[in-house]
Amino acid sequence: MPIENERKFVLEDAEGGLERTLAATPGVTRSLLRQAYLDSSGLRIRAIESGGATRYIFGYKRSVDDQIVEIETEIAPIDFERLWKIRREALHKVRYAWEDGRFHWDVDFFRRDDGSTYFALAEVEMPEADTVPPAPPAVLASHVLLLAPRNDPRFTSKRLSDRGHAERLLAEVRAKGEAA
Repeated sequence: MPIENERKFVLEDAEGGLERTLAATPGVTRSLLRQAYLDSSGLRIRAIESGGATRYIFGYKRSVDDQIVEIETEIAPIDFERLWKIRREALHKVRYAWEDGRFHWDVDFFRRDDGSTYFALAEVEMPEADTVPPAPPAVLASHVLLLAPRNDPRFTSKRLSDRGHAERLLAEVRAKGEAA
């Protein structure tokens, strides 16, 4: 069964500095994602544009026995557009991704309609048996505000698609960081 084992880090990206750095880093790929959720059961669709090509993905993601099961399959563009019409929550984000030994890193910049970033989040995908995340790579370390609690629903992309929720959460994380 495809088990997702990831940890998330809330990032600070003052004035887009982190995104500019990632864009210029060798070995890091950039993708544009248009993502939507179809219902409350974990069904989602994604259009992932990278390198001049677009892939369309239908996915199912759900917590089962304290693990996250994620199943994805490619679909035709026409099917994506049909499903997009019945979406509930939707989001646009820019993703930077790279491999780092046994780990895979994704850094997502959640976008407002005007293209500005309202939330930045790093995810490290770990081997299934790992329970402790690696330290963030040097390019991210000075931008980390918080290692999110494991499987905390406040930090899912579905919840972060609500800009109000994301902005309140970021303010809360910043306030706790300043109090420490």
